[in-house]
Amino acid sequence: MNISDIPFGITDWSEIQATEHPGETGVAHWRTQQFGALRVRMVNYSPGYLADHWCHKGHILLCLEGELHTELEDGRRFVMTTGMSYQVADGAEAHRSSTSTGARLFIVD
Repeated sequence: MNISDIPFGITDWSEIQATEHPGETGVAHWRTQQFGALRVRMVNYSPGYLADHWCHKGHILLCLEGELHTELEDGRRFVMTTGMSYQVADGAEAHRSSTSTGARLFIVD
């Protein structure tokens, strides 16, 4: 990753307007900042959330709170808890998220 042309800045996530993204079940609320081609998000998944699609986008994801279940299209499954992260490249392995209890995430893509 080459991060360029972004001056030093501070983000107060509480001041960023959340957008709602319904899942197959439950809902996600995203607070998003765009820095050129770099998207940075604070995401809250409601209890019972299941993504409505297989994602092919690359991410670096940190679980801040809760428990996140990540399923890869090939059937592998992973459980992320507070303090755990994952990384995946664009187009590498399709994945989707779910949570029974809710989760708060910090995502860079």
